[in-house]
Amino acid sequence: MKEFVVNASFALYALITLGGAVWAVTAESLVRALLGLTISLMGVAALYVLIAAPFVALMQILIYVGAVVVLIFFAIMLTRAQAEAEEARPGDRGRLLRSGAVGLAVAGLLAAACLKHGPALVGTAAEVSPAQLGETFLGQYLLGFEVISVVLFAAMAGAVLLAFERRKGA
Repeated sequence: MKEFVVNASFALYALITLGGAVWAVTAESLVRALLGLTISLMGVAALYVLIAAPFVALMQILIYVGAVVVLIFFAIMLTRAQAEAEEARPGDRGRLLRSGAVGLAVAGLLAAACLKHGPALVGTAAEVSPAQLGETFLGQYLLGFEVISVVLFAAMAGAVLLAFERRKGA
C-alpha cells in the first residue's frame, strides 16, 4: 500500500510539474506564463518532499518560488509588456510543434544519458543536516553560491534599467 501511495504521489507531482511547465511555455501572457512556472516549481518542491529532502524543498520554495519568481514578476511589471507585444500574438502551431519536438529530444537524450551513465540506485539517500549543507555551500561551493547571487542582482538591475529606458522613450 505504501509503495502505491508513493508512486501515485510521484505521478501527481510529476504531472503538476510538467503541466506547469507546459503552461509556462504555451501561455500567451507573460504573467500567466509566470504562474505556470510557479506551479512547476512548486511541483518540484513537492518531489523533493517525496524523496525525504524537506530542507531542499523549503529552499526551493524560498529561493525559486519566493525570490526568483518575484524577481521575474518585477521585471515584467517594470518593463510593462504592451498588449500588442510579441508575447500577445496568437500561438503558432508550427512553432509549438517544433518546441515540443525539441523538448522531447532533449528529454530523451537526458534519459538515455542517465540510464547509461547515471549513478547506481541506492535504497535511501544519505542524511545531510542543514548545518552540513550550509557549511558546504559557504565552504566548498562559496564561489558558485556568490556567482548565483551576482546573477540575480544583475537580472534585477537589468530589469530596472529596461524600465527606465522604456520610460524615456514613452
